[in-house]
Amino acid sequence: MDAIVLLRTQHREVEKLFKAVDKGDLSVVPEICAALEEHALIEEDVFYPAVRAEVPDEASDILESLEEHLIVKRLVAELREMDPDDEAYEAKATVLAENVRHHVREEEDELFPAVRSALGRKRLVELADEMQ
Repeated sequence: MDAIVLLRTQHREVEKLFKAVDKGDLSVVPEICAALEEHALIEEDVFYPAVRAEVPDEASDILESLEEHLIVKRLVAELREMDPDDEAYEAKATVLAENVRHHVREEEDELFPAVRSALGRKRLVELADEMQ
């Protein structure tokens, strides 16, 4: 498995959980929060620094991604502090889903193809090993 496959797999797992929220199942929100925290950690600690160092043309996309992560982290922190019965809980979970879906589309449509082309499979497998 390479780094991009690993990240896409995590994207799909979170999307499944968001679909449950779309149907009104808020019981999965803590699982979403945990998955997003783990995902952000490996992107910020391993993937993004490698991309910034090895694919300098993508630096602005990485900076934008980091800003998007800040928004997601704030929403996650707020959800963790809220009671699921709070009237704003579902709205906040929906906004979280919208933000993450936007972020995922940008990564998968723009960043990942450029990174795959620049780094190649061997380097992406090395990154996946670091990320795991």
